[in-house]
Amino acid sequence: MGVTFNTALAASSAIVAIAFGLSTWDRWLRRRRPHELAWTIAMVLFAIASLSLWWAEARGWSSASFRMFFAFGAIVNVPWLGLGTVYLLAGEKIGNAVMRSLLVFTGFALGVIATSPLHGTINPTTLPKGSEHFDALPRILAAVGSSIPALIIFGGAAWSAWRVLRGATPAVTTAAVRNVMSPRLLALGNVFIAAGAAILSASGTFSARLGADRSFAITLLAGIVVLFIGFLVASNATKRR
Repeated sequence: MGVTFNTALAASSAIVAIAFGLSTWDRWLRRRRPHELAWTIAMVLFAIASLSLWWAEARGWSSASFRMFFAFGAIVNVPWLGLGTVYLLAGEKIGNAVMRSLLVFTGFALGVIATSPLHGTINPTTLPKGSEHFDALPRILAAVGSSIPALIIFGGAAWSAWRVLRGATPAVTTAAVRNVMSPRLLALGNVFIAAGAAILSASGTFSARLGADRSFAITLLAGIVVLFIGFLVASNATKRR
């Protein structure tokens, strides 16, 4: 029953991530806003992470499914989501510089995870821990890839909501100025975005009670759903100057 439920959660996360990605991809094709392309890439990575979790829950954990989930679920997906926040708050010039650095980071991280040796035996019934199977470098990449971008997303969303409620422009530079059609709606969207980032970072809090597999499955689904709601709400509250 537990495995079946976890499999359904992982599959649902993949479906939501794909729907989210298609929505942002459609908006990017029509408007060519770089933050929407960054979100599209992030959702592709979230979908791969969700599918690797679904694969592992359905067939049992293996070195291949663990490497995929660790790379796409713990390292490279949240940074691309954070890149969208950078584009929105700081404009295209700074965003493009961050994107170039992120491309290098993503390629380096994927190469490290693909080639790093795995220590010990993978238990097919339990989500493997990076601390038990990887050396220091993959774990450092996971810490950097999950913590710093999450702080950028959470802090940027909270700061934008605060600025909007004060009647100020939700941007750091004039290059990123947007026309706000509904300040309250934009503030609400940013609250959802901040909540989604917090949920995605909270899987470890629930692992002791729910088990690592279920906590990751639940927080992944809940976080993506809340982010999707936040992005839809915020996108409908602004227009580009």
